[in-house]
Amino acid sequence: MKVILQQDVKGQGKKGQLVEVSEGYGRNYLLPRKLAIAANADNINQMKQAEASRAHHAAVEKAEAEANAKKLEEITVHLTAKGGTSGRIFGSVTTKEICAQLKKEHGIDIQKQKLVLKESIKNFGRYNIKVKLYPGVVGNLTVVVDVAE
Repeated sequence: MKVILQQDVKGQGKKGQLVEVSEGYGRNYLLPRKLAIAANADNINQMKQAEASRAHHAAVEKAEAEANAKKLEEITVHLTAKGGTSGRIFGSVTTKEICAQLKKEHGIDIQKQKLVLKESIKNFGRYNIKVKLYPGVVGNLTVVVDVAE
């Protein structure tokens, strides 16, 4: 019996896959629990359309991420922080502060989890930060930390 999985089923496959299962397993377990639907012509056609739609959305998201990566290359974010005379900051600059300043200065909204800091920013100066915008698409952002007056 061929079925299209509606959810991930351990040992069978992932959501949206067309799999071959035994008659009893399909009729007595998968179908009543709504873990799968029968693989008739209409359901197979809907599955193919859903896959095409997902592929299109993924391509659009990747194109947007690549465009944002190019924008970020040219952008410099300026932050101010209080610090001592030795060039050290009281505390550190966080990804949340960087994202807030980026949105304020340039209108680009990026989640703080997408910023990759090798180590926390505890000194004044210029830093290059990697931004993971999409799987396989990484941009670089320049952050300048100045002394607060």
